[in-house]
Amino acid sequence: MNAEKRYEIFRRLALAIPEPKTELNYNSVFELLIAVILSAQATDKGVNLATTKLYQVANTPSAILALGVEGLERYIKTIGLYHSKAKNVIATCQILVDRFDSVVPNTRDALESLPGVGRKTANVILNTAFGQPTIAVDTHIFRIGNRVGLAPGKTPLAVELKLMKAVPKEFMQDAHHLLILHGRYTCIARQPKCGECVIRDLCGYKAKAA
Repeated sequence: MNAEKRYEIFRRLALAIPEPKTELNYNSVFELLIAVILSAQATDKGVNLATTKLYQVANTPSAILALGVEGLERYIKTIGLYHSKAKNVIATCQILVDRFDSVVPNTRDALESLPGVGRKTANVILNTAFGQPTIAVDTHIFRIGNRVGLAPGKTPLAVELKLMKAVPKEFMQDAHHLLILHGRYTCIARQPKCGECVIRDLCGYKAKAA
């Protein structure tokens, strides 16, 4: 796929999605971090339902630490893998208090030192909270990278590295959310809504389907 086509893809996505942003609810970087940790293998809607209640009683590292694992589990038990997530969140809060003065760090290495935070979660925080041009390859972006032909790869990291080279600089900051939202609502997994797609004439999937 040439540079001209890549630019047109993101130009159209930007027009179709004028406010590309996360659908997780948060009021601080810390709230975003916890929401992203909880969102692994869960829907944003499900996470929001849980964190709305949680953040009313505990929305700082020390306040969540005070709940303990069992106390936290009562708020997030509707989320998949909540046992392990509760342990990771508590451990992360302890590290934030002990090592980072209760402030979420803004570097990849520091973020990835937190339990429950891998490369994808770190990329979300770096992009959404700190405005860094990163792309967190979730299932939607992985699918689009391969299906559309923007950044074919066999692993999330391979797709990420190709996207970092393929996305025009003008759209780099918003590319993460543009691709996620396009994948979530239009380029869905089983039956993509090609008839509603603003980039259908630029997409490799349509060419194969035809």
